[in-house]
Amino acid sequence: MEGSQSKANISSRLQIIKQKSGKSYNQIAEETGLTNVYVAQLLKRQAQLKPETVPKLRAALPDLPEELLHEMMKPPLRSYDPNLIQEPTVYRLNEAVMHFGESIKEIINEEFGDGIMSAIDFYCSVDKVKGLDGKERVVVTFDGKYLPYTEQKSEHMVSRFKQQ
Repeated sequence: MEGSQSKANISSRLQIIKQKSGKSYNQIAEETGLTNVYVAQLLKRQAQLKPETVPKLRAALPDLPEELLHEMMKPPLRSYDPNLIQEPTVYRLNEAVMHFGESIKEIINEEFGDGIMSAIDFYCSVDKVKGLDGKERVVVTFDGKYLPYTEQKSEHMVSRFKQQ
């Protein structure tokens, strides 16, 4: 598992390569077939680069060295700096989820039943649109698989202590 210093170093190097390319996350996403947020996650070492995506990412970022591609293919240490909440955009996103979270949960339960939205089988994107007033607006899409809670019946329990 990579340490936080190693992760920060790799992420910094990846950000420099992106900047030198002159491409936006949206452009790289379009070239790779990934979402813009997933591209950002890859370059922050918050997501794992899959082998089938390597050729597309290599084409989108030709200065990406083999050694960094290899690092990106390792399972990452998915973590965050606790001070990140102080960054205004992150704070507002957190605030929005906390403010609307209970209502979102109620609607999920009403529409799907007792369960949650997966953050593993999950897609996220950020889009820029014009509002009805002509001003720019941010659209953040969370697209997660629904996961129902299961009733925990003892007969379904797999245990080495259970008699057959």
